[in-house]
Amino acid sequence: MGQRRERESVGSRMTRRGFVQVGGSGLLGMSLPGLLAARKASAAAGATGRAKSVIVILLSGGLGQHDSFDMKPDSPDGIRGEFNPIQTAVPGVHFCEHLPRLAARAQDLAVVRSMSHPEGNHLVAVHHVLTGKPSFPRGASDLDRVASRDDFPCYAAVVDHLRSRQEGIPNGVALPLKLIEGPLTWPGQDAGFLGPRNDPWQLRLDPNKPEARDDSLTLPEGLDPERLHRRRHLLTQTSAAPVAGDAFVDQQDAALAMLCNSTVGRALDPGQEDPRLVDRYGSHVFGRSLLIARRLVEIGVPVVQATMGIVQTWDTHVGNFPRLKDELLPALDRAVSTLLDDLKARGLLDETLVVMLGEFGRTPRISQLTPGAVPGRDHWPAVFPAVFAGAGVVGGQVIGKSDKLGAYSVTKTFGPPDLAATVYKALGIDPAVELRDRLGRPLQLCSGEVIDPLYTAVEV
Repeated sequence: MGQRRERESVGSRMTRRGFVQVGGSGLLGMSLPGLLAARKASAAAGATGRAKSVIVILLSGGLGQHDSFDMKPDSPDGIRGEFNPIQTAVPGVHFCEHLPRLAARAQDLAVVRSMSHPEGNHLVAVHHVLTGKPSFPRGASDLDRVASRDDFPCYAAVVDHLRSRQEGIPNGVALPLKLIEGPLTWPGQDAGFLGPRNDPWQLRLDPNKPEARDDSLTLPEGLDPERLHRRRHLLTQTSAAPVAGDAFVDQQDAALAMLCNSTVGRALDPGQEDPRLVDRYGSHVFGRSLLIARRLVEIGVPVVQATMGIVQTWDTHVGNFPRLKDELLPALDRAVSTLLDDLKARGLLDETLVVMLGEFGRTPRISQLTPGAVPGRDHWPAVFPAVFAGAGVVGGQVIGKSDKLGAYSVTKTFGPPDLAATVYKALGIDPAVELRDRLGRPLQLCSGEVIDPLYTAVEV
């Protein structure tokens, strides 16, 4: 399928000579600049709307731009950091030395180096990135910023609200764990004001036992699907029969469909994979999460949110460089590069949009959180990177540019609303569609614009 689309795309391109001839002839009633603009718009429109699935890889806590995809080796001490840049497969594009596998696959990646928003708080920033909408705190403390049923819905919830589910296949899955720390539940992970019936399915993977599968969707021993259906039928015959349309009943029905669908169960069992492929992903929660994400996409789940770690895993206020070097970047590099290879080998990359980002970046200046602490970087939402691949994205390019300190963008910035518009448009959903909150008020799904350069090659 992917090869056929590529041949069609190549065959539809205009030769250089033919393009100049058309531009000079005026036969189309359009000047050369106008034709260029129209061609760019047509290419972008053709590329968007082709994704059957989206995988959002969230680097919870915030990935530092200086230490990953936007290095500043010529910056002063105290800013450039300890890592060296390496040449990628794309001439002139450099990544961190601890991302060698992704550097080798840069031809498949489009890196936006000018993402930006104003939120420096984890909870509010995560909501913004996962919904495309700013959160509205109800007070000054973090306890007033936690998840609420007044929040805007996440991507998976919107898809579930707008589209009927395939039998037993959820429209959205989040893994490996819900973003919770103590009394704080991060907003932006659920359906918000759309209600629990549209919440994405939350799978649990044990970070200490990444090889274990999530048994939350496994029938107890001795209870098979046929027996479960009989029990459900008996319940409907009682005076306490559930009422169709009730949110709780709808969730029960969806859960029943999933429990009885062996396709979902098989997707959650990585033991069926070639052990060599499992090893390539890595024997850690990053690798297991992305392996299962690929398996879920393969059975038709439209939105998978794979969080790389638990809350604030990438929040490197302390020990930024040893943590990135020894723990975080190598595991991420291995898992994401294998995901890209795996999707491509199965013909799924052409129809799967992969997005990877944190809720913000890290400060240009390296500092100590407390006297004597191992240096780190603090929160920095003014500029940070996002990486895209698949579903028509033109790889091998860098979009946007930060200043010499990696502190602010010197080109057009793109925010969470633009990310949301890109995700929705990729899935064929109009960003201008209208939702209704719990009070029945109309709200536009997304106010951003598609990040068009993703679909048209730009100069590095």
